Amino acid sequence: MGTVGLSFGSATSGQGFDVATTVTAIQASEQAIETPWNNQLTALQAQDTVFSGLGTDLGSLTTALQSLTDFNGVFAEKQGSSSNTDLLSLTSAGSSAVAGSHTVTITQLAQTSSDVSTAISSASDTLTGTVTIQGKVFDTATSGSNTLTGLAAAINSAAIGVTASVITDSSGSRLSLVSGTSGAAGQLATITSTLADGGTSITFPGPPSSGQQGQDARITVDGVQVTSPSNTVTGAIPGVTFQLLSSASPGTQVQVQVTDNTTDIGTAVSNFVSAYNTVVKDINTEATNSSTGTAPALLGSPILAQLQSQLTGALFGGAASGSINNFGQLGISMNNDGTLTLDSSTLTSALSSNLSDVTGFFQSSGSFGQTLSTAVNNLGTQAPNGAIYLAQQQNAAQEKALNADITNENSLLSEQKTQLTDELNTANQILQSIPSQLSQVNEIYSAVTGYNQNPNG
Repeated sequence: MGTVGLSFGSATSGQGFDVATTVTAIQASEQAIETPWNNQLTALQAQDTVFSGLGTDLGSLTTALQSLTDFNGVFAEKQGSSSNTDLLSLTSAGSSAVAGSHTVTITQLAQTSSDVSTAISSASDTLTGTVTIQGKVFDTATSGSNTLTGLAAAINSAAIGVTASVITDSSGSRLSLVSGTSGAAGQLATITSTLADGGTSITFPGPPSSGQQGQDARITVDGVQVTSPSNTVTGAIPGVTFQLLSSASPGTQVQVQVTDNTTDIGTAVSNFVSAYNTVVKDINTEATNSSTGTAPALLGSPILAQLQSQLTGALFGGAASGSINNFGQLGISMNNDGTLTLDSSTLTSALSSNLSDVTGFFQSSGSFGQTLSTAVNNLGTQAPNGAIYLAQQQNAAQEKALNADITNENSLLSEQKTQLTDELNTANQILQSIPSQLSQVNEIYSAVTGYNQNPNG
């Protein structure tokens, strides 16, 4: 007995056949219809991986370009220096600062008001009496407030704009009070005390005996007198923050120089070149067979030609800005494989001699920077028109359709497998029962005819 080219052996052997193997063999040809679908699905998924990488690298290129094309980006950055860092340290120069030189003379440093009590033998000694700080009375009769440690905790919990702590040294323990507001505005009010440790009174002598007066810093900036409650001065020079360190040399002038941050601009241009090269290398990898002869996922895809042509076109597009009309004047040159090389010395020279035109080359309407940014955005993963985004959406639709076809086919094959298995199990049982049926026929024949069909039995 046989079917679809399968041999089941002798019909009278009683051995039957392997139903599972037979069902698999019967369905093999029908299941083969899924092979091209699965192959196409694998190819699309390989493309998805490449698209994802390209999208990420185009995103990095967008970020690198944005630091150069954003009006508040790297071209707006400023840096500053001080001619005497013992007297004045420059903390920052923001984008609102204007390049130029400023003269600063320090007359007086800012001070935060403080006071310290007279000493007692121990911070845990039991105290009596009261102390009035900033108009608030603290009574040692209050639970927990009858020691220096307890008083410090009570003062801090009262939120009166004063920080209290206990100072302990070889002379004993003292209560230290520091205003929470620096400068003259934070001057502590006179502290009255009836505190006592046994027979020893605890007083707050006040400055200059202990602590210090609150006072504003006094400086002259470009001939204009300026006060500041803090030694960190902001606003005296627009966009610049600096730290006053000493007034030990009254009348000494410090030169504060604010300059454009060409160092960071150079770094940003280098980052742009690196990000651009990464995208080009991605494209080049997909445009040629690998060393093993394996075809890359996007070989022959029109998306590669689109990426390459639009990037290159934008690189050589855009309007000039003054004396700068091409990226070669910034030290950027193109290699044979489409990648870029940056000559840092040429860039540094352009930034030093013609910063405004370089800025315009990246930021003016229709400029090189703006044109390239638009092209990169139109190629990336941005919805709804990014080239990579559209390609990913197209792949997703195809993959959905293929997966649906495969699911439907698997469902049909599953139903067929159940039916075939049932039918072949029935056939197999019949085959296995034939020898027994033949034996019964022989016995009946022998009984009727008297002829022994099995003389040796």
